[in-house]
Amino acid sequence: MKYQVKPLPQVNLPELRTVGKPLRKVDAMGKAVGDTVYAGDYSMPRMLHGKVFRSKQSSARITRLDVSKARALPGVACVITGFDVPNARLVSDMPGQTGQKQRAGSDVPVLASEQVRFYGEPIALVAAETLEIADKALSLIEIDYEPLPGVYDPLEAMKPGAPIVTPPDNIVARWKIRKGDVESGFEQADLIVENTFRIPYQEHAYLEPEAGVAWIDERGAITIRVSTQVIEHFRTIARAVGVRQNKIHIQGTMVGGGFGGKEDITIEIYLALLAKHTARPVKMVYTREESFLAHAKRHPYVIKHRTGVKKNGQITASKIEMISDSGAYPYLSPYVLLYTTVMAPGPYRINNVQVDAISVATNNPYTSAFRGFGGPQACFAYEQQMDDIARQLGLDPLEVRKVNFLRTGDCTATGQVIESATWLEETATRAMAALGEQTPDYGSVKIGQGFASYFQSYGRITWMHDTSQAWVGLELDGTVTIRAGVPDLGAGQANSLCQIAAEVLGVPLERVTIYTTDSALTPLSGTSTATRQLYMSGNAALMAATAVRNVLLNRASKYFEEDIEALDIADGKAFIKSDPSQTLDLVDLAKMCASEGMHLSNLALFKAPFTDPINPETGQGQVWPDFTFGSFAVEAAVDTETGEVTILKAAACHDIGRAINRAAAEGQIIGGGMQGLGYGLMENLIVKEGVIKTPSLTEYLIPTSMDYPDIQAIILESGTGLGPFGAKGIGEPSLTPAAPAAASAIANALGVSIPEIPITPEKVLAALERA
Repeated sequence: MKYQVKPLPQVNLPELRTVGKPLRKVDAMGKAVGDTVYAGDYSMPRMLHGKVFRSKQSSARITRLDVSKARALPGVACVITGFDVPNARLVSDMPGQTGQKQRAGSDVPVLASEQVRFYGEPIALVAAETLEIADKALSLIEIDYEPLPGVYDPLEAMKPGAPIVTPPDNIVARWKIRKGDVESGFEQADLIVENTFRIPYQEHAYLEPEAGVAWIDERGAITIRVSTQVIEHFRTIARAVGVRQNKIHIQGTMVGGGFGGKEDITIEIYLALLAKHTARPVKMVYTREESFLAHAKRHPYVIKHRTGVKKNGQITASKIEMISDSGAYPYLSPYVLLYTTVMAPGPYRINNVQVDAISVATNNPYTSAFRGFGGPQACFAYEQQMDDIARQLGLDPLEVRKVNFLRTGDCTATGQVIESATWLEETATRAMAALGEQTPDYGSVKIGQGFASYFQSYGRITWMHDTSQAWVGLELDGTVTIRAGVPDLGAGQANSLCQIAAEVLGVPLERVTIYTTDSALTPLSGTSTATRQLYMSGNAALMAATAVRNVLLNRASKYFEEDIEALDIADGKAFIKSDPSQTLDLVDLAKMCASEGMHLSNLALFKAPFTDPINPETGQGQVWPDFTFGSFAVEAAVDTETGEVTILKAAACHDIGRAINRAAAEGQIIGGGMQGLGYGLMENLIVKEGVIKTPSLTEYLIPTSMDYPDIQAIILESGTGLGPFGAKGIGEPSLTPAAPAAASAIANALGVSIPEIPITPEKVLAALERA
């Protein structure tokens, strides 16, 4: 497949001095030399070690729980059960909301006391002098179960008479979209294409398992130093522990990978309870096996597409049905389902759309946030569907898409107007061109190339009324300090704020220091989720830095006796634009301002668009602030004798609006692409009767640097994003199109599609046999 790469639409991006440069991140050296301290690295005097006792049943009534032997074991400081903390319940609703009403049915017990609903559900907590004693105490806990009927298939869970996991009917959430007249659209079609796609669980498999330490400080506050994506959890933890909100103090650390798995509360609540009950510091670090068992997974889906098209590929109607498995507790399933529902039709202009989506409770492991938040599942289905439409019409896959691609000014299926650039053809052609000439087939090995395009939101749901704060100050030696409660997941969230402030205040990046992730001491910046931090906290930092800059320019205007518009700040100096030799050192300017009582710091609050919820009957309305658009291309070799798939080449092209740090953006694109390829080709979380059968990295395979080739990252900058300097988000979108692109290449090689991931050798051979 050869495609013409057309010139990009003309954009006029202002020249910037710091933003957009691939500068070394402010935290890079610490990580490179091992100085960065992660949550599991902390220890304290008199520290205890915490462990969790978990259910070995997927659905059962607890008939007896005896912890007396564990409590009597020398070295055990505390054993807590649900009977000791009967009011300890967590809010599993969307974290960090700004005063929104809690979703009904979103409470989750911290410790099960009467019934367990999934394998691995927490039942008791232990704190002991050593890890060995804590493990011994777990073995001394005696428990008897009365097995209860379980349900492990969402389709079965919806049937009358099915065991009830979530009252009254196991339905956790429903969403629907109604646009136009679908039946009329099908009548206009020359061809109707129907397919069912199956998308599996995915394990986060972050490098750093859940870890933290908690203690009671001199103020009587329970302080929790922990690896988390959300420091605003202090409110929910306070409620569950039974203390005031200002008596829970979360100190977030640098996060060694989150991907959504540290968006929900993990070990924070256990640490808080144990610290409160023992009045001693308590440390807890999960093993890899505990991590697999304890945290949520990506939602598995069954997605059915029925699409009507004209002979030229124009879509006349789209009817989509989706079912997701929420597992035993709702957590963020209703919101993940919403994302999948809205993205289900893809980045295509369709006048007649009907989407019906359901999330169903089962006794399987619970599911919640994962990078992409429902978008990757939708993308796999809609891009496979587009490829099949092209195949049945005998048309080129890109030509079919070009007829239907969304353009600026078009509306999504929910009626939201696309206001930013939608460079879909531009990204698809560049990604495919980057693959170069297709490698010839050889022997039993068939070679194929394919691509996938996508759209993905950045920023939170607009009826959440999202806000973010950042404080920026100029010190008297010309350095800059930032304070913002931004959890950094290793993706450069904190560095982006530093680069923005450095740009605005005209200082080198190395003269900027940032303090982050402290629920008591840094302004709350909201969750590091939903690809929102650059958009939200980046804009807050931009606002705060601009306010400080205006103070400096006002004072410099008097010094130079020039209008503010005639001045600039760069390289640590204020100067006259028309005569850069006339300068005023930033240190001297800062001292002038301070001596005259001028404010050299600013706390800014950035607000996302505030909207009402979508219409529950039609799904019409705005859902997110904006979207990122892009494409991913793959060349794959498939051995028709063994079923083995080898990725030969891969390229990703995204319009990210404007890069704040080009190297960091490329890292996100490459890392997300690798994670997406793993999702599509090898990551196989096997769950039988609610029990994970691939419970460690020995059985559950994730990509290594040896598995896939380097991904060529192609960055386009339309400058039309809502983030600072026109930036868009790329953290989650980078993963979304990779799996369907790999599936497209495999189908191109074999002449037969495989509608289920991961595409393992067994599935390849089965597809060839069916063909």
